Amino acid sequence: MKFILDNWHLIAIALASGGLLLWPVLQGAVASGLEPSAAVQLINRQKAVVVDVCEAVEFAAGHIVGAKNIPLGELEGRLATVVKNKSLPLILVCQSGARSGRAVAVAKKLGYEQAQSLGGGLAAWKAANLPIEKA
Repeated sequence: MKFILDNWHLIAIALASGGLLLWPVLQGAVASGLEPSAAVQLINRQKAVVVDVCEAVEFAAGHIVGAKNIPLGELEGRLATVVKNKSLPLILVCQSGARSGRAVAVAKKLGYEQAQSLGGGLAAWKAANLPIEKA
């Protein structure tokens, strides 16, 4: 017990560094998003709608086949007109998955309960050798 009291600062540093080492693992588990293969299954089996939240220039450079483009800044105003059926699964995509993660919160606020982000974004889609098209 004397050791713990005399070296409390070393123990605190050890616990803090252990927590910092685990932080990326915990972040990855929470914010991973939908795998590309699971997204393909949703598209094929449940007629999921793919919405790309990139800017128009990025969308023109390459996007998932059949995706609709609504930039993140316009999502709240335009999503209801582009995707009328709120019961269909909604897959939100961007280049890396960061913007689409924020877009999920907007979509759920609008009543799209089956909204999901594509984990890793278009980069993960390309890494899985899935088709893209250019405008």
